[in-house]
Amino acid sequence: MNIHEYQAKALLRGFGAPVSDGRVVLRAEDAKTAAGEMDGPLWVVKAQIHAGGRGKGSFLEPEAGEKGGVRLARSVSEAAEFARQMLGRTLVTEQTGPAGKVVNRIYIEDGSDIARELYLALLIDRSTSRISFVASTEGGMSIEDVAHATPEKILTFSVDPASGLSDFHGRRIAFSLGLTGNSVKQCVALVKTLYKAFVEKDMDMLEINPLIVTPAGDLKCLDSKMSFDGNALYRHPDVAALRDETEEDPKELAASKFDLNYIALDGEIGCMVNGAGLAMATMDIIKLYGAEPANFLDVGGGATKEKVTEAFKIITSDPKVKGILVNIFGGIMRCDVIAEGVLAAVKEVGLKVPLVVRLEGTNVELGKEIIRNSGLDVIAGDNLSDAAQKIVKAVKG
Repeated sequence: MNIHEYQAKALLRGFGAPVSDGRVVLRAEDAKTAAGEMDGPLWVVKAQIHAGGRGKGSFLEPEAGEKGGVRLARSVSEAAEFARQMLGRTLVTEQTGPAGKVVNRIYIEDGSDIARELYLALLIDRSTSRISFVASTEGGMSIEDVAHATPEKILTFSVDPASGLSDFHGRRIAFSLGLTGNSVKQCVALVKTLYKAFVEKDMDMLEINPLIVTPAGDLKCLDSKMSFDGNALYRHPDVAALRDETEEDPKELAASKFDLNYIALDGEIGCMVNGAGLAMATMDIIKLYGAEPANFLDVGGGATKEKVTEAFKIITSDPKVKGILVNIFGGIMRCDVIAEGVLAAVKEVGLKVPLVVRLEGTNVELGKEIIRNSGLDVIAGDNLSDAAQKIVKAVKG
């Protein structure tokens, strides 16, 4: 689960990390009051969406002005005007895609004097199952671009969970960033703070970009991104309450409410499969035969008729879907349950695109019989390869 910058900074502030004073604005008429509560003389007005590259982004609506989603204001009135221009408008960045995201929140923050911009992040290293630090002197830039152009400017290391974090780790980061004097002590303290927050809140990723050094040599977290382990949210109701459903794909949101593993993609063939590995194989074979999957959808091993019905409805709600492939191997899952769920969904939402169903495993003959006797125009697949070729042919033809 992702959260907004202003929410991430509130969490950091609670752990004692250095962040600027700021106010969130949901209505344009509140922007002037929010900006007036801060000292100035410089205010930073930031669009709040779950995507990076806001400063270089552009708005689809001309009313939002020509500047990006991060603007510097030199008066309370200008800060309020920038907020008015951005609220309710669609911001397009490299990470949003051409459709962009609607800005429903604005964060107005005190401006900061910047001597240097650095990069610092914590994430889970899947290869070692450890928390890793990533640090670079090239702050304010996409870390992917830095890794591609100047990888020698990136420091990466993991923390051994047996010995835990020590001052040595903080000093190692400080020296790699070229910090001196009191900045080194601040870096050691900040590294401890970030690590504590990361562990206690079950984060997947914590990124500070940029981490700035002020002319006085103080460190400050100027921007922050956080994502959390969804499987651990039950332990953190305060974090779960920060979820902004307007930032999520409506189909993925609907799927999560029925405990379905769904990810929207850009292809034309909708997939409904049980098991993540089989779902990946199904997407691969669709690509092999010349088409693109429209989604990843794993209904799980213990899906009910109702869950299968909802899964089918989610797939058909995607206007890009030109055909549907149901690929079920009935181990724990019974093929007759899948067949009944598919037919119930078809009767409820209708069938306007080709549908290929491949069933194998527990109660497979009963499942096939249910589909054969349904009277619906459903194409049977004898095996995965046959089913994939048939749906691709039906869509392409």
